[in-house]
Formats: sequence, C-alpha cells, structure tokens
Amino acid sequence: MYGTIDQLAECQSNGAEISKVQANSYRLWIPPGPAGEYRLAQLDDYSNLPRKLFPHSPPTSVTFKARASSGQVPGTWGVGFWNDPFSLKLGFGGGSRRYPALPNTAWFFFASQENYLSLRDDLPANGRLAAVFQAPDIPVIFRLIGTPASALLLIPPLARFLRKIARQFIHQEAVTCDIIPTDWHSFAIQWQSNGLTFIVDDEISLETGCVPTPPLGLVIWIDNQFASFRKSGRLTFGTLENSEEAWIEIADLSLQYGPAFI
Repeated sequence: MYGTIDQLAECQSNGAEISKVQANSYRLWIPPGPAGEYRLAQLDDYSNLPRKLFPHSPPTSVTFKARASSGQVPGTWGVGFWNDPFSLKLGFGGGSRRYPALPNTAWFFFASQENYLSLRDDLPANGRLAAVFQAPDIPVIFRLIGTPASALLLIPPLARFLRKIARQFIHQEAVTCDIIPTDWHSFAIQWQSNGLTFIVDDEISLETGCVPTPPLGLVIWIDNQFASFRKSGRLTFGTLENSEEAWIEIADLSLQYGPAFI
C-alpha cells in the first residue's frame, strides 16, 4: 500500500525557499550567508504532532531520487525517518515543542567535515552516509532528570565518560555511500521490525538488524548546522558559512507500507 506524501509541512528560515517541482518532487534551497545565522529548508510530516503520534512504523519503505548543488554542502542534508530527538527547529515553522529524547533514525545523511556524528570510532561520522541510531524510549521523567546533567558534556573528561556510557544505550550502524552527490541517484530505505536495508542505485549499501524504535517521522532537509562529539570528549556545534547558495532536489518520492517492498 502506498502512503500519501502531499501533506508535508514546510519549515524554513528567512530567505530559504521550498518549491514543488511536480508531483512528489521538490527543490529545497538556502541562500548564501555567514556563520552564526541558521539557514534551513525542511519538509516533514510530524511538525504539529506529539512524538508518540509520529506516523511511521515498520514495515515501511521510502524511495526517492536526489541530487545536491555541491559534493560538500556546508552543514547537513538528507532524507529519512527520525524521532526529532532534540526538536532543533530553533523557532522556525511553528512545530510542537517536545521533551528531549534519545535518537532513533534511519536515513541517508550527508554531513560536511565539521560534523562528527558517531558515538563509535569504528564507524564513519560525516560524509555521505546511510545511518541508523537505535535507542530505547525511556520515560519522560528520566529524560527531564538527565537534561541538567547535559552541562557535564562541556567538561571533556566527563564528556568522554558519558560518551562511553551512551554507547550502552544508543546503538548505531553507518556506512559511507560511494556516490557523487551532484549527480542524480536513486535511494531506498526498507524498514522491517527486525531489520533495515539501504539501497543506492539498485545496490544494497547497508543491511542491519539495528532498527530504530518507532514511531518516527519522515524528514527532508538542508541546513548549515553542524555538531561534533569526538573521542576526545570535545563537544562543538553551531552554524557554518556558505559562500554560495545550496540546494537539494528530491524526485519521485514514495512511501510504501507492508511487506511487499520493491
């Protein structure tokens, strides 16, 4: 069964643009600008929902074609499923505010070299990724207790210890996709309750039994944000300069529910 994708909500910063090129095809564009200013263009299907009502659970698949304006867009862009764990819209788009949560994702994620988004040092942490984060859905009260402790991440020795502990609760898998992002490529994420398959240009890039905890929302975005949490314990985040406009184009976006995947 195919799901509707005409209900995607737009979320963008000043000067950013989102256009529907044709049915199920979109262009997301952010203007050039300096560091210190957040630039975002995003489509999603969960903005005004509480996390427990996010729309996607397995078995679900998403297929699409994509290309980007550059092989190294300053910041991040991607397509896939996640639980919006930190609600990082920074006031754009009027979406619901949610308590922080542990990350659950299944997506194609493109991150410039300033990013380091892995708790494991044997996995790629930036570049052209097919990536999964899986974590338990812990009760809100424990998340609220843990939020003040996040200040400890600013102290490198304690941050290194917390990073090691986090690996016990947050599991992940990731591979680098050997593609040229400025060319058109076809992508698919097939999400079953017991496994995930990532496909690029009809070739399997990653098969894993590490699966995110549902429910999740569909997200398509490009922004100039970065985050880095390295083995040293140094935590950095912020926004990057992009001296030229940056965009992604998404075509033939399709959702499918049930076991009969392509």
